Amino acid sequence: MNNRIKLPLLLTVLLFAVLGFAQPKPKADLLKIVDNALIGASNQYKFLMTQVPAGVLPKTYLATKKLETSSSTWWTSGFYPGSLLYLNENANDAAILKEALSRQSLLTKEQFNKGTHDLGFMMFCSFGNSNRLAPSKEYNEILMNSAKSLASRFNAVTGCIKSWDHGSWKFPVIIDNMMNLELLFWATKNSGDSSYYKIAVTHANTTLKNHYREDHSSFHVVDYDPTTGKVLGKQTHQGYSDPSAWARGQAWGLYGYTVMYRATKDKKYLKQANDIAQFMINHPSVPADKIFYWDFNTPDIPATYRDASAAAITASALLELCKYTDAKNSAVYFAFSEQVIRALASKTYTAPIGTNGGFILKHSVGNLPSNSEVDTPLTYADYYYIEAMMRYKAMAK
Repeated sequence: MNNRIKLPLLLTVLLFAVLGFAQPKPKADLLKIVDNALIGASNQYKFLMTQVPAGVLPKTYLATKKLETSSSTWWTSGFYPGSLLYLNENANDAAILKEALSRQSLLTKEQFNKGTHDLGFMMFCSFGNSNRLAPSKEYNEILMNSAKSLASRFNAVTGCIKSWDHGSWKFPVIIDNMMNLELLFWATKNSGDSSYYKIAVTHANTTLKNHYREDHSSFHVVDYDPTTGKVLGKQTHQGYSDPSAWARGQAWGLYGYTVMYRATKDKKYLKQANDIAQFMINHPSVPADKIFYWDFNTPDIPATYRDASAAAITASALLELCKYTDAKNSAVYFAFSEQVIRALASKTYTAPIGTNGGFILKHSVGNLPSNSEVDTPLTYADYYYIEAMMRYKAMAK
């Protein structure tokens, strides 16, 4: 009788493990580190709040000891209010929430901005988080208008949403654009209009076909002929060279295809996310602390720059992906994320409160080939680091 009970139970446990249901559990010591890091992040952002002039959003802190800001039209504009919303979610701080909502309001007009593909970054990291935490008709309307504006950039011939309106490209699509599709999935779920869903899937499928190499690394930019859909060229505009693997670009793709699987449950997206993760984790250039060099193939490794932003995005993505994949990969992804969080929380990457212009993390790279934001703090590095820590904490519940 007992044997009949134990065998099915054992098979069930094994099945759950194979299917990835036996998710890893956070470590007590790292949870303590994360709790302290989030407290420190809140205190650092309270300092940052005193440094940012009215009517603008923070971008970075330059080596000249100058805070660089942007208007609401810049692609990073949603990360500062988004980070504040996460920090308030963690600690329920009235001053932080007030600042989040005040700065978020600057982005309201961007819901009608059809001149950018970055509305997912801008509006979903800000108003999307606000709507998740405190749903409202106003937020719904802003997000729906944002999705409509983003969808207006879709070209059925190319099968993609256009990225840039500048440069010599005809119809450039960058891997970063995978991060903006989550807004479209939300729009279909919220409205019942499947057109947004179809655009997101079509864009992801075209990107899967044309951006990725045999080793599962990604180009940065693919340029299309908007009248024929033909691929005109493939480049890695912000990386070391066209054939190289720009670190943040790989992270954008990993995060984006993880979201694609969450939204569609299509296993080809899960496979793609796993393939990207394996490329990144197992690459011979990955340093011991798991904070990637700015490009996987730059020949001056190890005497080159790290990119904390790429590592933070990757850690956050892997903490979600480990919930969907098989038990073996789940354990690997979880452990890698833990190593990244430990490193980012260390003195090497976390700035003392009151320094670094008020940003949390040091040592990110924006666009090295253009000598822009090299070895500086970046607002999106902070955002995805905070998100990764929040995801880690949630997995302990």
